[in-house]
Amino acid sequence: MRSFLLSCMLLAAGFSSVVGGTPFSRGLGASNSLFGIPRGGGLFGGKDQEKEAVAADGDRQKFPAMTQGEIEDWLEHIPVFAVTDSQGSGVVLKPDNDTSVFYFFLSPMQANATLQQLKGTNSDMDLKVSAFSLGKIWFGLLQSGADKEVTLKAPGDSEGTTATGVEYRLVPDSRDLLGARMLLTMKPEDGEKLKDEGMTPEIAQETLQRAMQEAPKFNSSYNEIPVFTIAQMRMQKKPEDGDEGEAITMLPMYFSLQNMVGTWQQFMSTASPELQGVEPAINLMSLHELVDLMQQESEVDWRNVVLVPGMPNGQGGGPGEPVAPQPTGGGMASMGGATLDDVS
Repeated sequence: MRSFLLSCMLLAAGFSSVVGGTPFSRGLGASNSLFGIPRGGGLFGGKDQEKEAVAADGDRQKFPAMTQGEIEDWLEHIPVFAVTDSQGSGVVLKPDNDTSVFYFFLSPMQANATLQQLKGTNSDMDLKVSAFSLGKIWFGLLQSGADKEVTLKAPGDSEGTTATGVEYRLVPDSRDLLGARMLLTMKPEDGEKLKDEGMTPEIAQETLQRAMQEAPKFNSSYNEIPVFTIAQMRMQKKPEDGDEGEAITMLPMYFSLQNMVGTWQQFMSTASPELQGVEPAINLMSLHELVDLMQQESEVDWRNVVLVPGMPNGQGGGPGEPVAPQPTGGGMASMGGATLDDVS
C-alpha cells in the first residue's frame, strides 16, 4: 500500500508539472551516482551514516560555521538567469514609480518569457537572457541591500547615472513554488483519494485552492526559494583520480521537486525487497533559511550537503553565455526600465 507521504509527494510533483508546463528532465540518476538509504531519521539519520558525531564528553559534536567563501563555492554550480543587453549589463525593471527591481530567475523559461515581453515594448534595446552563477551573486548582489551603488542607463544612453535603491529578487520556478505549497497543505485523505479515484478535476481544484490560500510559507513569488530533500537518500562522492581516501557520503537537496521524486522512484525500482517499504522522510525549507543555518555553528555538517539544480529543457551554456529563447507564455508583465552595469 502506497504511503501517505509518497502519495502526497507524487501528487505535488505531478500536479505542479501539469500546471507549470514542460516537465523537468531527470538530472541525477543511478547511472552516475551511487545512492543509499540509511536507517533512522533526521537529515543525516542512521548510526552507520551519522555525521552528527557524539564528542568524548557526551555532547553532540558541533561543526563550525561555513565561511562566506565556502558558501559561495557551495552555490557556484547553480545557474540563474537574467535579462541583459548584448554586453551582459542587466535590465532594471520598474513595477511602479518608486521601485527599481532586478530579477534573477532559477528557470530559464521564465527569464525567456520576460525577455519576449520586454522586446515587445523596447524594440530599440538589444536584449538577451544570460546565465550567471548563484554563488557569484548571492552576497555581492542578493544580500547587498538597496544602498549598493549601480550605474543606470536609459535606452540609448552611453553614460548613465549613478544610483542606489535597486532591489534584487531571486525568482523560483513557479512549478516548484506550487509544489512546496501543496506539500505544506496536503492532508492524509488526499493520498487516499488519489489512490482510489486518481487525479480528478475535483481533487485537482481542491488541492490547488488549498495550496494557494492556506500555505503557511512560500507565499511570495520571489526570495523564498523552496529546497526539497528526502532524508534517507544519499550520494557517494568518490575521491578524485589520484586521491586517496574513502568515498564521502553526501545528502542531495533539490530545487526541483519533480527531479527529486523521479530520482527516488528510480532508486526504489532497483532497491532490495527489504527497502521497498521505506517511507520517504521529506524535508522542505527555504534556501535563505538554509544559508543562514550554514553561517552558524551546527550539529549538521552542511559541507556534506550538495545542491542539485533544476534541469529544464532548453537550458543554455555556462555563466555569462546566452540562453536560447523559448516560446513560452506567462511571465511578468513588461515594465520597461534601464540597464544595470556589471551584474556579474
